Amino acid sequence: MAGNGKATGTDGARSGGAGNDGAQNQAEAGDRAETAPVPEPCGRVDLGITRVFELLGKRWTGPIIAVLMTQPVHFADLRRAIPGISERMLSDRLTELAAAGLVVREVSEGPPLRVSYRLTESGAELGPALSALRCWGEKHLLGGVVGEPGAGC
Repeated sequence: MAGNGKATGTDGARSGGAGNDGAQNQAEAGDRAETAPVPEPCGRVDLGITRVFELLGKRWTGPIIAVLMTQPVHFADLRRAIPGISERMLSDRLTELAAAGLVVREVSEGPPLRVSYRLTESGAELGPALSALRCWGEKHLLGGVVGEPGAGC
């Protein structure tokens, strides 16, 4: 837009033509920054919590670990303890938990062939976290109704 006495910036906006407009704009921006602080951007979630919820946030994983907290359990007993889970889903979740180092699969030789699962040491360390989540769920999701006798919230 040559010939009108107004210069344009790189974004195509017109400047006022006077040499001190930049300084005035900076002063106005400074005034706005003092009166309305700009919040800091959200931080990124760390990799640890991301991995925890990738693994433990899958359907059926929590109940499987909760059942295994007390003792090693045979596959059929584990399936009976978790109503609604299919054999395929149980097998898939147990494979994932074993790959993550939380569960160990043990085969008892001899007729009949029996497979049981138990938590590893790192899997058993989830106990306090699961207990805290159980208590939180009973308080906030179940309206204070206790799910298991002796859960101790």
